[in-house]
Amino acid sequence: MNARNLITTARNLTDLEPRPPTQANLRRAVSTAYDAVFHSMAHTAADLLIGRESSAAWHQVYRALEHGNAKNACQNKQSMQRFPHEIKEFADAFVVLQGARHRADYSSEANYDRQETLAAIDEAEDMIDKFGAVEPEQRLGFIAHLLFRRRSR
Repeated sequence: MNARNLITTARNLTDLEPRPPTQANLRRAVSTAYDAVFHSMAHTAADLLIGRESSAAWHQVYRALEHGNAKNACQNKQSMQRFPHEIKEFADAFVVLQGARHRADYSSEANYDRQETLAAIDEAEDMIDKFGAVEPEQRLGFIAHLLFRRRSR
């Protein structure tokens, strides 16, 4: 999945033409914004651990990232202290966007307006850009934190 394409899709779902977006479109846009962040992490993991080659190993690493484990790792404040501010900010946004995605996908009472939805999409895009600008070594450490359980020595 291409994170940029997902951001574009999310924005398209909020278009006002030919008519204002429906709740279904706004909810799908919020969910898609989260998916963009998740898939940018999975893509980064595969690229940093395997390389840009689309081999079976690359796909295995890409698919290894799990939503719940990633959220738990991002919420582990003690472990997150070793990362730079940009990665901590990315992790916090990931958790918030995942919560918004769960509300959008699973709560029959969730209602979104266009501005709120666009703000979530903007946040997702901004976090993807900031994460991509972090030094590869720091991103690799974060990816290891997401994918592998830490053991005491």
